[in-house]
Amino acid sequence: KGRTLALLGRNGAGKSTTLKAISGIAPPARGAVRFNGRDLARAAPHTIARAGIGYVPEDRQVFPEHTVEDNLMIGEKLGPDGNRDWTREAVYDVFPILAGMKDRLAGLLSGGEQQMLTIARTLMGNPTVLLLDEPSEGLAPIIVQEIGRLIRRLREMGVTIMLAEQNMHFCLGISEDAAIIDNGHIVYKSTIQELRDNKEITHRYLAI
Repeated sequence: KGRTLALLGRNGAGKSTTLKAISGIAPPARGAVRFNGRDLARAAPHTIARAGIGYVPEDRQVFPEHTVEDNLMIGEKLGPDGNRDWTREAVYDVFPILAGMKDRLAGLLSGGEQQMLTIARTLMGNPTVLLLDEPSEGLAPIIVQEIGRLIRRLREMGVTIMLAEQNMHFCLGISEDAAIIDNGHIVYKSTIQELRDNKEITHRYLAI
């Protein structure tokens, strides 16, 4: 709880599939997904969301014909304990760029702005754990830095985060822990700093 885990691996290693399995979008054929003492494997996605797992998809999936504010309202619900820590006011405080465009259609936002909106919309569901699928993918370097800053702030606020990433350097300073997945199997797990110093492992599983 309160820590950030980076799930690293090359394209096709199984990162996104892992997050989709946890969130119920691609239910696992076997095995368990244990969360707060419950096995959520093969539970419906809405059941998993209500249990406190928030999922931010890789391709953002905003509602393009609705405003920023509408997108936030669509995601709004109480947390699993009835908590409402994330309100629109709290989200706008963490994402001030969204506050200035709350009446703009989400489909008119840039890729980076849509990424922020998708994270913010997921937080409006007051999750216990936040799953982020490739949050830096396809974004300009300056926007990647901003996304990194936002993730660090969420971590400092005590949000538990699991992010799937190819970019180990993006995860430095964001994650405490790291796991490498290859062909659907975890092949390495340590702290992000120990992984950075392990040139053999990074070359074998992360080098392009």
